[in-house]
Amino acid sequence: MKATFLLGTLKKSGLSNTETLCEFLSRRMESQGIECDVIRLVDHHIPPGTHSNMGPDDEWPALLARLLSSEIVIFATPIWWDHQSSLIQRVIERLDEIHDKVLSGEPSPLEGKVAGIVITGDSDGAQHIIGNLCNFFNAIGLLIPPYATLSVLWERQAKSATPNKEELLKKYESDYASTADKMIRQLVRFAAQ
Repeated sequence: MKATFLLGTLKKSGLSNTETLCEFLSRRMESQGIECDVIRLVDHHIPPGTHSNMGPDDEWPALLARLLSSEIVIFATPIWWDHQSSLIQRVIERLDEIHDKVLSGEPSPLEGKVAGIVITGDSDGAQHIIGNLCNFFNAIGLLIPPYATLSVLWERQAKSATPNKEELLKKYESDYASTADKMIRQLVRFAAQ
């Protein structure tokens, strides 16, 4: 079984809370035999648009192929002004062509795959993002099982905070290990159906 993470951190370099939480979750998934592919969207040229291919320098078609080869799809985002990152929004826009196909009566290439959500931030907004993403998943044929979200809202993840990676991983392990494991169980259970 394979899981692909679409990591929406805006940080080109340096410590990313969202990337560290993805690392925490993917390690737990890999320990259960799930192959994990974490795609840092910020490292790829994904031009704006609503089609699967926007030209010769567009890296999205190759990323979409990686996504389609997975049984599990994870959208991972920080909270910015009560919304998902602009890179996750870009992915939604680029997947709009799949939604157009669904509306015209064609099957979605994502149908039968399960989705999960990873969110980091220092204040509320996770419920709003989860609602938006779940609505989008539903529209393109992705199944979101119960308990398939992992949200860490902690003041040490504020933009002005300077935690180190060890501090973040310790927090995630001590406070979120059981939530992560429950999420993994649900994703695997529904992906296997």
